[in-house]
Amino acid sequence: MTTVNSEPSTPVRIPGRGWTVRLTGHTDRSATVTCSAPCRMPARSRDLATLRRFAAQHAAAHAKAATVRPNAACHCRSQHCDAHAANRVHCSGAVVMVLRHDPSVGQVWIVEEVCESCAPLIPHARILARATAPARPAATKPAAAQVPAPARPDVMGLFSSAGAAADSGRDTVRPSRSGSGRPRRGPRRSR
Repeated sequence: MTTVNSEPSTPVRIPGRGWTVRLTGHTDRSATVTCSAPCRMPARSRDLATLRRFAAQHAAAHAKAATVRPNAACHCRSQHCDAHAANRVHCSGAVVMVLRHDPSVGQVWIVEEVCESCAPLIPHARILARATAPARPAATKPAAAQVPAPARPDVMGLFSSAGAAADSGRDTVRPSRSGSGRPRRGPRRSR
């Protein structure tokens, strides 16, 4: 009988993600903000400072909302490393999330998952987050010693710990037999 190993020897790479937020000017001195993802954008406006702030905040929001995936491929490589065309490297290392923005141009913000080799070569890029190491499968982790929970002392009567009733499965305070909800104080005397 032949068995097939269900786990691949190399991790499966998924395409690296990238978001581009762009401020576009128009001939009537107004501008619009666009995003490569299907996001809600503000209307066309002449207030360029407000639109610039919005675009920067929108790119930061994409970076904050997205967690870096450790099995992502380098997004820069899928773009043929155009961001650092002068310096060619082999994509390798862990995945990082970078924000690219050239302050002299001030119209485009790019958030993308790239490898550690490409990240320092990309001009005007700042590393925002790093991928966490993938968790090992349960079979390779050493078994943790099972430590039983400490037993709570069972206190009888009206004085009990808060969790004793839940642990023992019975009520610690007995309900009264009278319908008033108050316990009896003693035998009634008839007159």
